[in-house]
Amino acid sequence: MNRKMIFLLTGLGIAGCVDSVVEEESTAPAPVATAKVEPSGEDGAATEPNSNTKDESVTSEQAPTQYNKLTEFEQFVILEKGTERAFVGEYTDTEDKGTYVCRRCNAALYQSEDKFHSNCGWPAFDDEIEGAVTHVPDADGFRTEIVCTNCSGHLGHVFVGERMTDKNTRHCVNSVSMTFVPDGQELPAAVGSGASDPE
Repeated sequence: MNRKMIFLLTGLGIAGCVDSVVEEESTAPAPVATAKVEPSGEDGAATEPNSNTKDESVTSEQAPTQYNKLTEFEQFVILEKGTERAFVGEYTDTEDKGTYVCRRCNAALYQSEDKFHSNCGWPAFDDEIEGAVTHVPDADGFRTEIVCTNCSGHLGHVFVGERMTDKNTRHCVNSVSMTFVPDGQELPAAVGSGASDPE
């Protein structure tokens, strides 16, 4: 599309259409599609993405670091900050001894001794492995989001002051953001720019 045409369309008040046309003609990659997030529940949970919607999120093959390959739903939660439905997560009621690692990069996040039953519908921890989880202000302006320090993958949210444990903290984590490694089994090597060997 030439500059005269862009100027003409802009003058007609449809500049928004021009941007998308110009992007399609450029060699730059198409913009990433995001799933619609509709909050519900205590953790601001979102419904699962529409199975008819094509997910164009960054995959491990496109990323500069070779992270673990994610399913469409794992990408929705970990990369697009979605939330799995309450009471359906794989680890919500798990009581086995072991370590929870990031599903995207294998970085160790939580120990089983810090997990507790909060009856909120998601796995809950009152502590994290030191330096493994980063706390950031949530886009909603109220909550605190928690992400993997190593790969910035979305984990969930942290709440303080609920008096559920002596530590008075609840990390409300999506099961799909983690992989459980039982005690006695070797932890996988973490991958990513901030990765370090598991202890």
